[in-house]
Amino acid sequence: MEFRIHHLKPTGSKRGLRFIAGITWLGVGIMLISMALYWKFKVDTRGWVLMLPAILAGWMIYQKAFQNMAQKNKKRIASLPAYPCVFAFITWKSYLIIITMIAMGITLRHSSLPKQYLSPVYLTMGLALFLSSFRYFTK
Repeated sequence: MEFRIHHLKPTGSKRGLRFIAGITWLGVGIMLISMALYWKFKVDTRGWVLMLPAILAGWMIYQKAFQNMAQKNKKRIASLPAYPCVFAFITWKSYLIIITMIAMGITLRHSSLPKQYLSPVYLTMGLALFLSSFRYFTK
């Protein structure tokens, strides 16, 4: 009996991969927005004025970069074989970028920078991810 490692590979439909990608972007976006709002309003309840530029920046990043990134990823998923590996919902290069971003986020969270100053950065990225996630749920 011959052992083939490709039998161990978890597969899913292309629609399933788009769902995984969308839920991932949505979940991370919600997490970042939640952290940003918690940090900001835990310290300063008048923080909306300072958060408005972050909301605008998040919208602009969504419009200029993340929207296109999600669309390209949807096209890439559509070009995959009928039942691709479930981990193919993003590219290998994207996995490296995600690891780097997670490391940067952990470093920032554990730095001596006050969280109220980190909150606009987290809100910006969270909003861009949140808005982009809906691209995966449409045809």
